[in-house]
Amino acid sequence: MTEDMLLAATDLTRSYGRIRAVDGVQLQVGRGETLGLLGLNGAGKSTTLQILAGALNADRGKVSICGHDLAGDGRAARRLIGYLPQTPPLYDDMKVAEYLNFIARIQGVPRSGLSDTVQRATARCGLSDVVGRLIRHLSQGYQQRVGIAQAVLHEPAVLLLDEPTNGLDPAQIRDVRELITSLAPQRATIVSTHILSEVRMLATRIVIMHEGRVVHDAPNGSALDTLRVSFAHQPQVEALTAIDGVVAAEWHEQGYWLLRCDEDCSPRVAECAVRAGWGIAEMIKNYDALEHLFLRLTAGDSVVAAA
Repeated sequence: MTEDMLLAATDLTRSYGRIRAVDGVQLQVGRGETLGLLGLNGAGKSTTLQILAGALNADRGKVSICGHDLAGDGRAARRLIGYLPQTPPLYDDMKVAEYLNFIARIQGVPRSGLSDTVQRATARCGLSDVVGRLIRHLSQGYQQRVGIAQAVLHEPAVLLLDEPTNGLDPAQIRDVRELITSLAPQRATIVSTHILSEVRMLATRIVIMHEGRVVHDAPNGSALDTLRVSFAHQPQVEALTAIDGVVAAEWHEQGYWLLRCDEDCSPRVAECAVRAGWGIAEMIKNYDALEHLFLRLTAGDSVVAAA
C-alpha cells in the first residue's frame, strides 16, 4: 500500500444464511479522496462499512488501514478509523461534552489532552453552544453533528459515514455536507447513501453497489455537463469527440448518445449534426447521467427505457 492509499479492501464477502449481503467487494481510498458509496436499500452498503470499521467480521477478505491489517493488527487499525453508523451511537442521557470526553477516553486520547481534543471537535462540528446540553434535548441535526464529532475527535485517517444526512431537513443537510467537506482533505472518506445529490456534491469518486457487488467504480464526473442526443443517422464516436468541448461520448442501446462536455457545447453539436447530415431527433441539456447510470445498473435497462 502506498503512503497515500489509506484504505484497501480485497474480496470482502459476508453472508447471512443463504443471503450474500456482500459479495467480493474491493475498494481503495486514498488521502483526500471522498468515495460516495451508492446503492438501493439492501445493496450491502451498511454491511460493507461495518466490515471496514471492524464492527463486523467478514466471512472472507482483507481490510488494510494505513498498512495495518484489520484482522491481524486490529487495535492499531481501529485507532485510525472514525465511524458513524446509520444510527449515531449516542447516550442521550449524557451531556454533549460528557459524552465526547467518554468517547475520547475509549479512543485512547491521553487524559492530559482530553479537554483540548473535545474543544477542537465541538468547534469543528459546530457544537460549542450546546456542549452543556443533554443529547436527548438536541435536534436531530445537532445529534448528527455529535455523531460526526465522536467519529473525528481522535483525528482518524479513515472516516466512514453511513447515511450521514438521513432524516435531516434541507438546512441541516447543507450544514452536514459542508462539515464533511471540511473534514475530508487529509483523510480517506467513505460516505454511504442512496441519495444521488449527496454523491454529486461530496464525492470525488463514485462506487455503486447492487445485490452485494460493486457494479461501478469511477471518478465523479459531476463537474461536466451532459447532453442526451438522439440522431436520425448515427455518427461515429470519433466524430462526436472531435467536437470542441465534448470530452466523451457514450452510446446507449435505447438509441441515443450521452455527450460529456466541459462547457455548453450544444450549439456546436447541432451545427456539426446539420453539416454532416446526422439529423437531431432530440437533445436534452444537463441530462442527469448519474441517475441514468444508477437506474441502469440497479434496476435494469427496461426501467431506464420507461423512465
